[in-house]
This record gives sequence, C-alpha cells and structure tokens, in this order.
Amino acid sequence: MKNAQSERKRYFILQGSLVKILKFKNIKNYEKKKSPSPAKNHLCHKHNFYIFTSITKTYKMAENKKFIPFVSPDTNMAEFSARALIIGLIMSVVLGAANAYLGLKAGMTIAATYPAAVIGMAILRAMKGSILEENFARTVGSIGESVAAGAIFTLPAFFIAGIWDPFFTPGNYATSTLILIAGGILGIMFVALLRRVMVEDAELPFPESVAASEIHKAGQSSGGGSKFLFSAIILGALIKLLGELKLFAVNWEKFVIFAKQTVTGTNFTGQGGILMGAPGISPAYMGVGYIIGPKLAALNFSGGIVAWGLLVPMILYFMAPSLDISGMISTLMATDPGMSLDAATSKVWTDQSYSIWRFVVRPIAIGGMLVSAVFTLYRMRKSLITGVSRSISDVKKAASGIEVNTPRNEKDISFSWIMIGILGVAILTFGITFFIFNTSILVAFVAATVMIILAFFFAAVSGYLVGIMGSSNNPISGLTLTALVVTALIMVALGSTGKEGVAAVLGVAAIVCVSAAVAGEMLQDLKAGHILGGTPWRMQIGDIIGVVLAGCVMFGVLVFLNEGDIAKGVKEGYDGGFGSKNLSAPQASLMAILSKGIVGGQMAWPLIIAGMLMGIGFIMMQVKSPMLVCVGMYLPLETTFAIFLGGVIKGIVDWFTERNKFNEAQKVRSDNVGVLLASGLIAGEALMGLVIAMFALKNIFLYDVFSFFTTPPFIISFIVLLIITFVLVWIPFKNAGDPNQPVPPSSGM
Repeated sequence: MKNAQSERKRYFILQGSLVKILKFKNIKNYEKKKSPSPAKNHLCHKHNFYIFTSITKTYKMAENKKFIPFVSPDTNMAEFSARALIIGLIMSVVLGAANAYLGLKAGMTIAATYPAAVIGMAILRAMKGSILEENFARTVGSIGESVAAGAIFTLPAFFIAGIWDPFFTPGNYATSTLILIAGGILGIMFVALLRRVMVEDAELPFPESVAASEIHKAGQSSGGGSKFLFSAIILGALIKLLGELKLFAVNWEKFVIFAKQTVTGTNFTGQGGILMGAPGISPAYMGVGYIIGPKLAALNFSGGIVAWGLLVPMILYFMAPSLDISGMISTLMATDPGMSLDAATSKVWTDQSYSIWRFVVRPIAIGGMLVSAVFTLYRMRKSLITGVSRSISDVKKAASGIEVNTPRNEKDISFSWIMIGILGVAILTFGITFFIFNTSILVAFVAATVMIILAFFFAAVSGYLVGIMGSSNNPISGLTLTALVVTALIMVALGSTGKEGVAAVLGVAAIVCVSAAVAGEMLQDLKAGHILGGTPWRMQIGDIIGVVLAGCVMFGVLVFLNEGDIAKGVKEGYDGGFGSKNLSAPQASLMAILSKGIVGGQMAWPLIIAGMLMGIGFIMMQVKSPMLVCVGMYLPLETTFAIFLGGVIKGIVDWFTERNKFNEAQKVRSDNVGVLLASGLIAGEALMGLVIAMFALKNIFLYDVFSFFTTPPFIISFIVLLIITFVLVWIPFKNAGDPNQPVPPSSGM
C-alpha cells in the first residue's frame, strides 16, 4: 500500500513537472515570437505521449500491486487471546459508561479509539502481548462507546415520553438490553457483509483508522503515553470526589433583579432580571472543550448566551408582571422559616428562570436542532447518496461468492451466519414490537421490515462517512432522526397512535441508531486491523461479545444516573432525572418530542416552529455548526461555559506552540499528550460520577457523611480551575519533544 501511494505521488509529481516544463517552453516560444516547426511539434507530442504512457503504466502496476499488511497473513501470532478479550471487554464497559455519562450531561461523546489503543498497548506490553492482541483489545474496547451513543440518544426518550415511568423495571431492562444487542449485532453483520469492498476502496482514506494503526506501530518501539492518561483519570476522579465532599463550590449563580420599567411608547411595565453564572468545575466538560477546540467550543457557548442572555431574560421580563412573585416568596419563607428575604427572593426568581428555560427555550432549541440535523445531512448529501448507491452494489460483490484458500487477514464471518444474524434481529424486532409494545401484527411486521431496510442503508452510509471523515464526525443523531421521522410517518399511515405507536417508533429508531453507530466504529477498527494484519472474523466475533456485554450493562448505567439524579433532585429541590438541568439528554429529548408530536399528536408546535426558523436563520448566517449552537441553548449555562473554558485552554496551547515556533512533530506530540489528558479527565470524572450516583440511589449522599464546608468558598473553585488549566497547558507544552525527531502518528481527534 505504501509503495502504491508513493508511486501514485510520483506519478502526479512527474505529471505536474511535465506540465510546468511544457508551459515554460510555450512561454519562452511566445516571448521569442517563435513557434516550433511541425516536425519538432510532432516529436514533442510523441515524446510527451511516451512519458505519460510510461507514468500511467507505472501507476497502474502500483495500483494493482497486492496490499501487504504490517503483520504477514502467514505469520502465526497471538490475537484472539483470553487476556486481550478481557482487557477489551473491561475497556468497552468503562469507556462506554464514561461516554454515557458525558452524552447525557453535555450532549456529546468522544471517540474511544485513541484511549482504547493507549490503554490496551500499556497493559498488553506489560504482559508481553503481540501487536495483533493490542489491535483486538482496541477493537473490542472501543465498541462500547458506540453502544453507549445509541443508548443515550434513544433509551431516555422512553422515560421523557412517559412510556417508561418508572424507568427501571425488569421488563424495561430486558427490552432495552434486547434493543441494544439487536442493533449492535445487526451493525456488525452488515459491516461483515461490506467489509472487503469498503476497506480496500482507495477512495476512502479512513483517517482515524490510519492514525490508530500508526499509533500501534509506533508503540512497538516507544512509550504510548499511558502515564498521561492514567494520571488524568485519577485527577478527574479526585476533583469530582472533592467537589461532592464540598471542598469547593461546583457551580456559582446569582440572579440580578431588574427594576420595574415601562416600555417606551406603551403602557406595559416589565420586570425581571438575568441569571448570572460561572463555569461549572468539571474536568469532563473542560476536557470536551479541549478536544473539540476553541472554535467549536465558542459556538456551543454562543448557544448558552442566546438562551440565558437573551431568551430567558426577555421572556421573563414580559411574564413576570403576571406572576405573583411576592406570594411565592412568602410561601417559600413560610415553608423554611430560617430563610432570609434576600435568599427567598433570589431562589424564586432563579426557579422562574429555570422554568422558562425548560418549558419555553428548550422546545425552541429542539426546533433548531431538528433543522440543524436536516441541514447536516443535506451538506453531506453527495456522500450520503454515494454511500447508499454503493451499498447496493457492494452487497452484490460481497455475496457473489467466497474465494478458495482465502488468506487469514481476509476471512469474515461466513455469509450464511450473516444472513442468520440479520433474520434473527428482524424476528426479534417483530417480537418486541408485537408482544412488548402491544401493536398489531401488521404494524410489528412493517416495523421489522422498515428497521432492516433503514439499518442496512444507514449502516452502509455510516461506514462510508467514517471512511471519509472518521467516527468522531459521524452524524449518528442525524441518521437516527431521519429513521425516526420515516418510521413515525409509516406508523401514522398504518393507524398506529398513542403510547404503543410512540414506543414502536422509538424502538425501531433505537435499533437503527445502535446499528449505525456500531457499524461506523466497527468498520473503522476493521480498516486499522486491515493495515496491521488482523483477522476480520476474530475482530467481528470479539465485537459481538463486546456488544452483548455493553448491551447488558448500559441500561444499568442509565438507571444509576437517572435514579441518582432523581434522588438528588428530591434532596436539593429540583426535578431530577432525564431532561433535568443536570442530566439534559438533548438528543433523547428531541426523539421523545418528535415521536410524541408525530404519532401521539402532542407537540408545542409554535415553539418548535420558532426554533426551526431560528435554525434557518443560523444557516443563512453561515454558522459553521448550527447544531452545536442549538445544543448549547439546550444545556445549562454552567455546562457550556465550562466547555468553552476548555476550548480557550486549547487555544492557549496552540498560541504557545506557535509563539515558540514548534515544528509539525512537536505540535503533534503536544496535541497527542493533550488529548490523552483531556480523555483521562473525562473518564475519571465519569467513573467517579457513576460511583456517586450508586450511593445516591440508596439515598446515601457523601456530603452528609463528611463535608469540608457547609457553604464551600468559590475561591477554592478558582484554584481548581487553575490546576486543570496548568495540567492541560504546561504538560503538553513540556512534552513536545525534540524538533529533530520524526513526526509521530496523530491521535486523529
């Protein structure tokens, strides 16, 4: 492959040089007002023809040359070992749980490929494992993130839509587990069907796959940076724990009341104020901001400013005169005699601000997210159309027959088992829709059929987009939204309404979502394995095991977070659970509102339409990512502020590297260390957050057992922010390395 690429590059260099020479000759002839004789002209063209013919032959020979992986197909090397599988399964659960925590709180997930590669390399190198074992462990370890993405985008929608209330029951656990496993296996089956034609396609660069494979290769001769990742995990967990024990204030907010004013030219007297806030002290949010960078973090924060600096104050200004604020303050003080007048006044105004944000601004944001998702797919229309059209021809190629004596590194799961797996998922979908969601036989049959068709096309499209841009940029929520709308319209056409219809729509959308997410991640790992010389069928079997385990565990993670937030809300006086300020779940809320609106006929259309018009306005203003702005509107200000702060820190690092004139190798090393630190902070806070949620589920709050302060000072919070900033700036800067060393593989994130 490297020879083919070098020959191809040489071809274009020679071709470009020849064109420049010919242009130079023509300019010289023009300047001298001479023209070559017919004979010379003929010889010149003949000579050029021979050069182009030779170059073309060389290029075609290079293109047709058989690809040679890093590990030869004839090499007998450990790969599908018990230790690699166990390490991969643990990473699958841990990284999946971390992404579930992050996605429900911040509406984003991070690619798990790079952290999984680093962790797997570190552990297996200590055990003297092989590079193929490292590849296998990374493949299994990163699949949990895809299952988590599918889970958080859809399963909380059952709770938000009022179908699963309470969220946890044994029946709901069984249903969600079957949905996640079915979607995951379906994605793997479709990828096994399309793998060969897609990973060998020269038009698909697979940037993150190449980066992952290069990281494994480089790790054979140097350290993988695991010390940065594990140290950051400890730091993130420690900060989360100390915040829970009230060593410092995790957030700060203050309501500033506006004086009563009469609007000029009218008799209307307005009253209200604005809720001021500081960034939340969250290593996870700051890590996300660091990874996505200053520009995207600023876009996300701009949504928070629009929501909390414009819409909430403006709506409150016009609504407040019709509210009995004084009565609310008196009632609150009567309920809690120890509360001062200032504290009661501030709490009432703050509660009203949150109510407006939750019930008015958030539906507007969802309308904007809907338009943004459609626009995201529209911008990718050429890639989507190409992916869909290619998927049909790819199936024909894949099913045309199996080669005799297929090399080890080209063997997939057999075609018969693939068909059995797809048929099994279709039957399972029919059973879930008919027996659990209580639909008619016709609706259940149509739901299963639609699910298979949509899952196939979106799995193929997801794989194609990953091949072009990497899994970090895969628009899973947009694909899921399309599947949900199509399924909802079909359900309405079949006369399926009410909770049964909404449940069927969400069930199909959930399976399609998990299938597309797993397909993209799986294909990315298979391409990395193709470069390294891994065995496809072993990687596919490993991912099936990983999907089953992650599917069995992920609902429990969601339950801990949901029930823990509900318990905390009861104690601290807010409505907890999915959709709350601490557990926003923006994508799931969008799915719930759309399914209820289309099938159940329950939607605040004026607010949704206003949000859609706002989204169109963002598009007309050529905002780089309207979706990110709308998600920022949906999240609490402290969340978007912390993400923005992380982006600013990354901007500082970039400024330092430019100021010190780092070369490309130093910039890549600095970025890699920074990404590892940010990923570790995210994982550390997420894991500690899950532990805290488990205690809260049993009504055990750690700050009741022990706390440093009753009202922690914010000055310590500022010190914690400085510590996180120092870690994310100074450590990457000091580990940029020698400028004379070669450029290392990039994290691809």
